[in-house]
Amino acid sequence: MLKRISIMVLAVIIIVSIGLSGCGKKTMPAGNTNDGKVDVVDSNKDGDNDNKAESQGEENEGTEDEKEPVENVEEKNDVEEEDKVYISASRLNVRIEGSPNGKIIGKIMKGSSVKILDKQLNEAGEITWYKIGFEEEGTPKEGWISAKYTVKDRMELLGEGYKELDLTPQEKQEYEGNPRVEVKGVYVTIHSAGGKKIDKLIEMAKETNINTFVIDVKDDSGNMLFATEAAEKYSPEANKKVPIKDIEAFMKKLKDNNIYTIARIVSFKDPKYAKRNPDRDIVYKSNGKPYTNRDGIIWVSPHDRQLWEYNIGVSKEAAEVGFNEIQFDYVRFPASNGGKLDKHLDYRNKLGESKPLTIQRYLKYAKEKLSPHKVYISADVYGLVGSVSDDMGLGQYWEAISNVVDYISPMMYPSHYGERVYGLPVPDAAPYKTVYRSTKDSVTRNKNIETPAIIRPWIQDFTATWVDGHIRYGAKEVKAQIKALEDNGVKEYLLWNPGNSYSEDGVK
Repeated sequence: MLKRISIMVLAVIIIVSIGLSGCGKKTMPAGNTNDGKVDVVDSNKDGDNDNKAESQGEENEGTEDEKEPVENVEEKNDVEEEDKVYISASRLNVRIEGSPNGKIIGKIMKGSSVKILDKQLNEAGEITWYKIGFEEEGTPKEGWISAKYTVKDRMELLGEGYKELDLTPQEKQEYEGNPRVEVKGVYVTIHSAGGKKIDKLIEMAKETNINTFVIDVKDDSGNMLFATEAAEKYSPEANKKVPIKDIEAFMKKLKDNNIYTIARIVSFKDPKYAKRNPDRDIVYKSNGKPYTNRDGIIWVSPHDRQLWEYNIGVSKEAAEVGFNEIQFDYVRFPASNGGKLDKHLDYRNKLGESKPLTIQRYLKYAKEKLSPHKVYISADVYGLVGSVSDDMGLGQYWEAISNVVDYISPMMYPSHYGERVYGLPVPDAAPYKTVYRSTKDSVTRNKNIETPAIIRPWIQDFTATWVDGHIRYGAKEVKAQIKALEDNGVKEYLLWNPGNSYSEDGVK
C-alpha cells in the first residue's frame, strides 16, 4: 500500500511556458492552458508517476495589466445587481484604482467569477476596468481589474472537451438514517482492516478527534475487502484472498465504536480486471500493447461502461452492509505526458467523449445508482486540480466533479508539490503554507458553481525521504496542515499514511 509515495522517488518536475528560467527543468505544455502562464508538472501522489500541472510560484503569479490609457475615462454606474465576469488570466492583479499604476491589493485565479460593482470607460466608450468585490485572506474587499482579462461567458474559457459538462445545480441531500458527519478520518488498508491493527486504530479514535475510517473495499491491486457478487461476476480473482470473512460482524464493531465508515473504491486502476479483460485496456495504436506508467500497471479505459457497472456493483454491496459513504479514488485517466501521448493511445472511446466529460458522467451515474442506498458519494482528485485552469489531461476538472459529488477530496500532501510551487522552494518543508494555498484555491473554485461539494482534503502524515530538503512529519506538521484548512474555513480532513501509523498527538 505504498502506492501514493513509492514512485515519487522517480518524480519528474517539468516547468512550462515563461518564467522560472534557469531552473534546469524540461518544458512542455500542461493540459488545456491558454493563458501563457507557468504550470509546473510533477509526478502525482497516487503512485503511478503521472504528470500533473502544478501552479506557478508566488513570484510569477499575476498577469501584467496592459498599459490601458487612463486619461479621459469615465465611470459608468448602471451596473445590474447580477452582473459578473470571469477571469481569463492565470492570476489577475486586483488594483486599488482603475489604472495600471494602481497598487496591487490582491490576485484572482483564472475561471473565478467576480461581481461587477462599477465600470470605467475610455474615450471610445469601451470598458477598460471593472470595479469588483472579492475576498483576500477571508476579508471582503473591493478593487479594480483590467477588463481585457475577463469574459462574460465562462464557457469561453474552456476548450471543446468542456462544452458538454453539466455545471447546472444538482440535488445534494442528507439521508435519513445516515446523517452527515464532520469527518476527521484516517486511511485503513485491507490488511489493517483484516488484522490486529484495526483494534489499535479504534483505540486511537477513542483518544483523539478521529471519527472516520476510509477503508479499502476495492484496493489498488483490485482485491476485495470482503467477497462480493460484483467481483464474482466481473473479476473473480478479486475475491480469492478477502481478509474479512464476516463483514456484518466487522461493520458492527465499527458502528459500536461510533466510527463513520467510508468505502474506498479504486476505479480505473485495476490490474486484476485488466488481466481478465485485455480488450478493455488502454493500448498503443501502433502495436496494440497495453499502456502503462512507470509502475508497470496496466490501466483500463475509464470509458469502459462494464467497469462502471463493476465498481458501482461493489459500491452497492458496501452500502448494503452499512458503509456510510463511497469514495472513488483513481477516478481519472492515467498520465499521458500532459495529453501529448493521446494521439498515440487507443482509449476505446466509442462514444467520442472528452476525458472530463467521461469522469463527470461516471460520477453522476454512480450517484444516480447509489442514492437509493442512502450513501454519500465522494471523489479523490489531485491537490492541484483546484489551482489549475484545466483538467490536467486526466479528466479531473474541479467544477465538473465538485458539482456532482457530495464530497471532494483534493490530495494536498506537501511532498507532492514540485519545487517553487506557490513560491515555496520546498513545499514539503512548508506544510502550513502549502496546504493553505491549495485550500484557498479550492475554496475559490467552489464559488464558481451553485451546488459545490464539501471540501475534505487528504493531508500528509508520513515523511517523504525522497524529497530533497524534506522535513520529518509528526504531530507538529499534521497540526499545521489542519490549521491551514481551518484558516480557510475547511473543517474536515483525512490523514494518509500507507502503513496506517498515525501521529495521534496531531489529532487530539
